[in-house]
Amino acid sequence: MKRISRILLLVSVLTGLAGLGILSPAASAQAQSIVRDLNTPRTFPEIKTRAEWEERAAEIREQILVSCGLWPLPDKSPLNPYIFDRIERDGYSVEKVYIQTHPGFYLAGNLYRPLGRGRGPFPGVLNPHGHWSNGRMADSQEGSVAARCINFARQGMVAFTYDMVGYNDTQFAGSPTNRPFYETHRQFGTNRTDQLWNISLMGLQTWNTIRALDFLASLPDVDQKRLACTGASGGGTQTFLLGAIDDRLAALAPAVMVSHTMQGGCSCENAPGLRVKYSNMEIAAAAAPVPQILVAATGDWTRATMEVEGPAIQSIYRLFDAGDRLRFVKFDFGHNYNQTSREAVYGWFGQWLLGLPPADSLKEAPYTKEPDAALRVFPDGKLPYDALTKEQFLESWKQLQRGQWQRLLPRSQGGLERFKRTYLPAWRHTLQVEWPRSQVQVRVKEFGQDADWMATELTVTRAGETQAVSAVVFRRKPVLSTSGSRLVIVADGDGTDGLVGYNREPVGFAAKLVRRGHAVVVVRSFSTGETADQFSNFYTTYNRTKVQARVRDLLAICAAAKGLDFGGQRGTVLCGRGAAGPWTLLAAPGADAVVADGNAVDAMMDERLLGPDVFVPGLRVIGSFEGPAMLAAPQPLLLHNTGNSFPTEGIQSAYRAAGTGRKPRIESGRLSDDALVDWITRF
Repeated sequence: MKRISRILLLVSVLTGLAGLGILSPAASAQAQSIVRDLNTPRTFPEIKTRAEWEERAAEIREQILVSCGLWPLPDKSPLNPYIFDRIERDGYSVEKVYIQTHPGFYLAGNLYRPLGRGRGPFPGVLNPHGHWSNGRMADSQEGSVAARCINFARQGMVAFTYDMVGYNDTQFAGSPTNRPFYETHRQFGTNRTDQLWNISLMGLQTWNTIRALDFLASLPDVDQKRLACTGASGGGTQTFLLGAIDDRLAALAPAVMVSHTMQGGCSCENAPGLRVKYSNMEIAAAAAPVPQILVAATGDWTRATMEVEGPAIQSIYRLFDAGDRLRFVKFDFGHNYNQTSREAVYGWFGQWLLGLPPADSLKEAPYTKEPDAALRVFPDGKLPYDALTKEQFLESWKQLQRGQWQRLLPRSQGGLERFKRTYLPAWRHTLQVEWPRSQVQVRVKEFGQDADWMATELTVTRAGETQAVSAVVFRRKPVLSTSGSRLVIVADGDGTDGLVGYNREPVGFAAKLVRRGHAVVVVRSFSTGETADQFSNFYTTYNRTKVQARVRDLLAICAAAKGLDFGGQRGTVLCGRGAAGPWTLLAAPGADAVVADGNAVDAMMDERLLGPDVFVPGLRVIGSFEGPAMLAAPQPLLLHNTGNSFPTEGIQSAYRAAGTGRKPRIESGRLSDDALVDWITRF
């Protein structure tokens, strides 16, 4: 017991959670994580050092890109910009623009430039719009895109405003023309299978924003060192997302969107996995120390900015000794980007982009918006001849992702290293796991023995959480250390009745392992029960799916097991049976060896990967069940019961590339328990 008690340690960093009892399987099965949604209040983490934040900010950036289907970042195809129909007014000009953000997809907008101020270069300001009914044409008391673009140009800046998907001129070929823009807008990324590819409206719009910045930066009259972005509502979301993932911005101004409560109510503001760990506050803070102004309103979800969001984000800026680079203001209006709010941004951009004194406040000059027809890029709705339909675009994007995967398939040791550098972060963020920094606490309780075996209960909890993974460890008595002795973690998707007897003794497969000298960790219950509907109310943006939760639990058990010594076992083996077999394969990077039952899953058809026991958003992007196994190469791997629709060519390629001579054992049929025990003993 001294040896065991010494391992009430954590594998990474021990955090005390005193008073935890042992959860029975029944109690754990009833345990449910709180289902969060876009309105669940969020708290800002306690960050003590700049280094701590920089590490977290890097994780936030990766999560945004993975969630938006932009990891690895797609190759940037030529924009082929077309700028035409210049109109000159007092102090500014306005032109029509369209660019190709992806071959066959056209992003349209208007470009406003200064007149009478020389040739520049001038600061460049992106202007994504929000969910006003007429998009970038909005011109009301509550918000006017034209007003800020005209005034930016008159102040000496180049302003580019562009459409959300489905608004005004930015449509797919064949899109209906008789629906409101907001409805057309939300028709992209609606198939459940899209989530397997991390295809979402938010992802497409974020890519459009990156490419819009590429366009703005490419203009000869724009200073690439003085780029900025501002927008309100959904445009505010695009603003702080861009600030988090693109280091080219010199200033940003998200309006009425950075909140600790409502995180965004449109599909263009939600992507799988994005806010499981992070909130809009943290995403906005990831831009630090770039100068940023938060504009809030008393009449919407940003009403607490002066007390909550602003001070939280300011705490991060102060870690950079840049407290003066964040400003937050609140005005007594409803949800808006009105003249008062715009003038706050004019003053901020004047300071950081034009070099004006902080006290100087730029006021909005009277303006006249051009008629919609004069601003429309495709007023007759006729797109260029090669414009893609929505279905063609979806297939084109999937082909792009398949091409990225094929290019990175390892064919040498160097190729395997490159593969892992790219896909290990993708795996972590797709599965929503903390590996390798699993912070766990292990509670141990001896509860049974006879002449042949000893049993110990384990309860594993993660730092800051109360829900636990419950397991029982069986080992021989007396404990004998042999050269083939392993610590085998066994998870069974159909329950553990066939592994633990009535008197809590090892039976079946577990008993066979114990008799061969192995210590066996039988997972009795996971930290959560069945999940809610995983396809409603942006569930996957804020919550882990059942499979993600199971993989995270298996990695926690692996982390705990690496600190346990029940008699000199050599390495941990993660063994999944039935439905738990694919989960085990997804957790492969966290174990020393893996035995996985493929459970005859049909991994060829997207529709077959939507069931609760296999569904993981982004699964296709990381190579389905192959990718995680490839990341574990060349660790010992036995994969059986794959059936006829479970690709394994990538696994074979990774093991060949490792150059160790070790090969995975892959069997299409189900192996017997005796065969599995023999392999575990002899590998």
